[in-house]
Amino acid sequence: QLQLVESGGGLVQPGGSLRLSCAASGFTSYSYTIGWFRQAPGKEREGVSCLSSFDGWTDYVDPVKGRFTISRDNAKNTVYLQMSSLKPEDTAVYYCAAVFRSLCTLVDGAYDYWGQGTQVTVSS
Repeated sequence: QLQLVESGGGLVQPGGSLRLSCAASGFTSYSYTIGWFRQAPGKEREGVSCLSSFDGWTDYVDPVKGRFTISRDNAKNTVYLQMSSLKPEDTAVYYCAAVFRSLCTLVDGAYDYWGQGTQVTVSS
């Protein structure tokens, strides 16, 4: 059974860093485009970053460009989201999602499989 499990969330001070992990099981993650999404209280879910299964193309939403980096470790079947220079407005539940052999997209409706989410709180 295809499953995604996020980890690495927590409480961090503004300016700090966190690395989120999205561990895949039941499928080989490199065959899937992986997206990271987030949802803050009272707000709609937002696409944060994606990593294409075709050519490794990546994309980021403007507010995180230069601060977040998505990467993949095929040996561990895991995709990471390295988050640096964190701001209070980055506070949200972060989800990873997967879709088979797709272009990189930040549209959540394009994804078929979702993890349960991990909470990230940026606060002093």
